[in-house]
Amino acid sequence: MRVRIGIAALSLLLGYGAFMLAGGLGRLGRPEGPGTIEGDRLPPAVIEERSAAQRGAAQTVGASLAKSILFGDLHVHTSVSLDAMLISLPVGGGEGTRPQADACDFARYCSALDFWSITDHAEMLTPRIWQDTLASVRECQARAGGASDPDLVSFLGWEWTQIGASAADHYGHRNVILRQLEDEGIPARPIAARPTRATDLLGEIELPARIAMVAARPRDARMRDFARYLREQDEVERCENDVPTRELPRDCMETAADPGVLQAKLREWGHPALVIPHGTAWGIYTPADSGWEKQITNALHDPALQGLVEIYSGHGNSEEYRAWRPVLRTEGGERTCPAPTPDYVPLCWRAGEIIHERCLARGGAPIECATRAEQARRHFLAALELANERTVPGASEQEWLDAGQCRDCFLPSWYHRPLGAVQYMLALTNFEAATQPWRFRFGFIGSSDVHTGRPGTGYKEYARRQMTDFQRDGAGPEAAPRAAQPQPARSLPPEEARLPGFGDLSQDRDDQRLSAYFFTGGLVAVHAAARSREAIWEALEQREVYATSGPRILLWFDLLNGPHGEAPMGAALALAETPRFRVRAVGSFVQQAGCPDFVNASGLAPARLEALCRGECYHPSDERRRITRIEVVRIRPQARPGEPVDALIEDPWHTFGCPDAGGGCQLEFDDPEFLGAARDAVYYVRAIEEPSLAVNAKGLGCERDGAGTCTRVDTKPTGTADDRLAEIEERAWSSPIFVDFDPGSGAPPLDAEGSDPLEPGFAD
Repeated sequence: MRVRIGIAALSLLLGYGAFMLAGGLGRLGRPEGPGTIEGDRLPPAVIEERSAAQRGAAQTVGASLAKSILFGDLHVHTSVSLDAMLISLPVGGGEGTRPQADACDFARYCSALDFWSITDHAEMLTPRIWQDTLASVRECQARAGGASDPDLVSFLGWEWTQIGASAADHYGHRNVILRQLEDEGIPARPIAARPTRATDLLGEIELPARIAMVAARPRDARMRDFARYLREQDEVERCENDVPTRELPRDCMETAADPGVLQAKLREWGHPALVIPHGTAWGIYTPADSGWEKQITNALHDPALQGLVEIYSGHGNSEEYRAWRPVLRTEGGERTCPAPTPDYVPLCWRAGEIIHERCLARGGAPIECATRAEQARRHFLAALELANERTVPGASEQEWLDAGQCRDCFLPSWYHRPLGAVQYMLALTNFEAATQPWRFRFGFIGSSDVHTGRPGTGYKEYARRQMTDFQRDGAGPEAAPRAAQPQPARSLPPEEARLPGFGDLSQDRDDQRLSAYFFTGGLVAVHAAARSREAIWEALEQREVYATSGPRILLWFDLLNGPHGEAPMGAALALAETPRFRVRAVGSFVQQAGCPDFVNASGLAPARLEALCRGECYHPSDERRRITRIEVVRIRPQARPGEPVDALIEDPWHTFGCPDAGGGCQLEFDDPEFLGAARDAVYYVRAIEEPSLAVNAKGLGCERDGAGTCTRVDTKPTGTADDRLAEIEERAWSSPIFVDFDPGSGAPPLDAEGSDPLEPGFAD
């Protein structure tokens, strides 16, 4: 009997081991599929009602009705992106798979967008997943109605996700958006960045770790799906780098080492595409001393492709330049830690202060504690960028306080990088060819960068865990308080400070600082001549676009006295007279609770609506929020090599109050200094709405003393229903109007083909 029991136990053990091995190898999970689109085209009367409301608002402020304003989201991830997959897992408190079909239904019925694009990370888009994505986007478009009057225009795209270990090899992220959906109009495969220390996460999830994660949750089929997902990526052939892109096999995964190579490959394909930088000021992945001055080169910038920049998303605001720096470099290239200023405390400085405070609290001598503080700053600066905080072991949010954060930016990005700010980009000039300097001519867009398959999440401020990304609030099933324990009064040397890995998903951390810097998403608005793919694309290419922080603010910004009459936002021209501008703005609709009747009557099933929209849809009332003011930003780009930019960025240059009773406001202004300065200038406007509540707008929730110093942070929600609401002033950013000084030669600002002499040219 004992022998039989032993054999049975051994058999069970071997069977369990085989099950764990097969699960870890990814042989038991299901493939991450595209899902099923359930919603159909919206009733035409719904679209006409929206259009009529916009026409009425435009007439109130005297705007032209020749073009409509359409709202979209060009930055959307589903759970086939690795980071989206990770946060969808139960071990991370996720809600399960969010496939491509969910994004289509959400855009149509929940957020009620006019257009959207899928942009999953190319690094994980295997040939199978890419074909699933293409099929799903095509189906979403097929349900939209005729080509001239669709209810929703769906674009295909991907994200090129590059992270450098140092400022020298860091270029950041780009979204690639394609105009067409037909096979003959799109590349054969998406093009990824080369894996780097932060994007090549698979290296931290080798087979033993995969077996362990499946064994830890044997009843969780989602973990087995994840293991299969990893296996699929491992097995795909990588394309050869020295073979022309059109000659590569269709079923390999292709990479581009930098933005110049990416754009060259897209030119080789020859299909209409947009390359849109985003997150340019995000410290979550950008080395502290990285700046965009190295990217204003002929080799890295093709204006025919890269004409837009994402100024705002649910991951924060990349607009604003600041004079402070996270780190400095000596003439010899050594990184040093700057001292704090009244409005900014560098992380490296605070690292030293934490160790200094711990040392004194343990009775250390002041000289010894000061020495340890300096050592901590050196360790911090010498560590890998994503591991540098780990040189201060066990540091909590109450120790870091608001170090590294922009205190006076609007919904700033995490660890804001001022040399990646859009304002800084626009102040730069390339002087490689002394007779023909050129500059970035970026139009502005907003997007969500959502990782739960929900385009356009900023229509209402609710459901923080579903409508914003990467929330770590202890609500997941694995959450457990970490016991308080004394932390060392010495920093760790760089070689002992490890990078965060997959295991961190299941750890409850004392600091929730990162979660506090994810917001509901922004939008891109286009001035389009028709409600069609072609008209939307033309507006994007012409930069006749603007960004919002989420609400559907209506905005017009025009130059009144261009060489050929009025010129809209995004225009680039030369003037020999004082430029005169006009702004018109109308606030967004106040939202009603719930969903419109047509959604409940003829849209998605109630269970799907609840799963996707959480019971709330875009549901405008007849009341609009007031526009309280218009802020004008003027940037006068560098006129000589090495010219400091601080005085060139005037933000705000002018502020105009708006006597808006709900119908919007309009105003005109000019620049009387333009001719006297005799230099080029860039102008854009912000339309600011009256204060309203927004998710996570508390930021760190700092308690400050009389000197403005943060003495305590409060980032933890009080429960799953706590959206951490606080008042902000939502806004829209116009694309700039680029006005070059014309000394009176009479030369036209653009050549016959419409190319811009202040941007580089590329041969076909």
